[in-house]
Amino acid sequence: MTLLQSPQKRFVFAMVIFMFIGVSSYAKTYTLNGRVLDSQGDKVKGATLSLFSDGDLIAEQETGGNGKFKFKKIDQGNYIINASHGEFGFKETIVDLTDDKDVGNITLSTEKPDPPMSKGSLVSGSQPPIQSRQVSVTVPQTMEAMGSPSKDFILNELNFEIKKLSAEFKHLSQEMDDLKALSKMWVNPLTIYSKEIILKNGSTVFGKIIYQDDKSLKVETLVGYLIVDRAQVVRIVDNVITEDTQEYVPEQIRDSYTPPPMPKLAQPKYTSSNNSARNASAKFSANCVLVGNISEKKDGQGNIIFEGEIKNIGGRRSDFVKVDFVFRKNWSGETKTLTTFVKGSYNTFDTGIVSDASLLPGAVGKFDLYVPQDFGAFIGYSYVIDWEEYQ
Repeated sequence: MTLLQSPQKRFVFAMVIFMFIGVSSYAKTYTLNGRVLDSQGDKVKGATLSLFSDGDLIAEQETGGNGKFKFKKIDQGNYIINASHGEFGFKETIVDLTDDKDVGNITLSTEKPDPPMSKGSLVSGSQPPIQSRQVSVTVPQTMEAMGSPSKDFILNELNFEIKKLSAEFKHLSQEMDDLKALSKMWVNPLTIYSKEIILKNGSTVFGKIIYQDDKSLKVETLVGYLIVDRAQVVRIVDNVITEDTQEYVPEQIRDSYTPPPMPKLAQPKYTSSNNSARNASAKFSANCVLVGNISEKKDGQGNIIFEGEIKNIGGRRSDFVKVDFVFRKNWSGETKTLTTFVKGSYNTFDTGIVSDASLLPGAVGKFDLYVPQDFGAFIGYSYVIDWEEYQ
C-alpha cells in the first residue's frame, strides 16, 4: 500500500509544480509610461502621477525635469492616470492596458474637472471614475467674497450722500432767503414790517403780526417781539408795497405775442434857453408818495375823517392823483374800498376836461376821506396811491 501511494504522491506533486510554473509564466506584467506637458506645450517638472484601478490607488510618482513618468510591473486591465500640478492644473487619462504602452503627452488644464464616480462603478464601455488627490480650492466669484463692498452698501452710501447734500442745499437756500429779507428790511422796513398799529396813547408800532386772538397781539419788530393788548389798539394799517405787474398773455399765443406800443406823451414846450429843466423832465417820471402819517379823527356827527398829504417827488406832472383805501370789516376777510382825490393844482386837458387833482414836480397836495357813520365798524385798512401821466 505504501509503495502504491508513493508514486501517486509524486505525481500529484509534479502536477502542482507544473501548474505553478505555467501560471507564473502566464501572469505577465507590463510598463506604462508617458510625458506631462503644460497648456503651452512645455515639460512639467514635479507633476504628481496617480494610477487608479477600480477606484483603488495602485501606484504614484512624480515627473522629473523632462516631464516623463513610467509605471512598471502593471497587470493588464483598465486604469486611470491622474496627473496634477498646483500651478498648471489637472488632467486624467483612461488607459486600457494589454501590453507595454506609451500614452504619449498628457497636457494639464486649469479647467474644473467633472466630479469623481463612486468606487466600483467602472464597467466595460462606461465612463471611468475620476479620482484626484488635488486639493479643491473655491475661487471667489463675487465682489463681496473678494472683500469689496456690496451693491446694497454702495447704494445706501449714495442715498446718504444725496440726503446730506439735499439738507445742505435747503439750509443754504434758507440762509439766502434770510439774507434777502434782511437786505429788503434795511432798504425799506415796510417790506417786512408792513403793519402799522396805532395805539390809544398816541404811539405807533411798525411790525409783523405773528399771533393774535381776542385779547392780545404778538408783533415782531426791529427791536424784538412785543405783546400788545388788543383793548389798547385803535387801528391797524396795512402799508401795501406796490410792485409792477406783468401783463398776462395766454400760453397759446405767448411766442407770437407782441405788446402794444406805449402811447406817446405830449412833450412840453420850453421858451427858456436854459434846457436843464427839459433834461430833468425827460429823465424822470412822476412819483407820488405819502408825506408823514395819515391822521384820523371824528367829527360831531360820528363820521371818521382821514387826512394826509401827497408829494410828487418825480420829474413830471401827475394827474388825477388819488388814494384808494381798502377797509377790513371783520376778521373773516370782508373788505370795502373808498377813494379820495388829492386837492392839487388845476389843469385843463385838450378834451376840455378840467381837473384840480394834478401835482407838478415837487408840489404837495392834501387829501381827506370822510367815512360816514353808517359805513359800520372796521378793524383795519390799507391804502394805495395812484395817478396818471398825460404830459
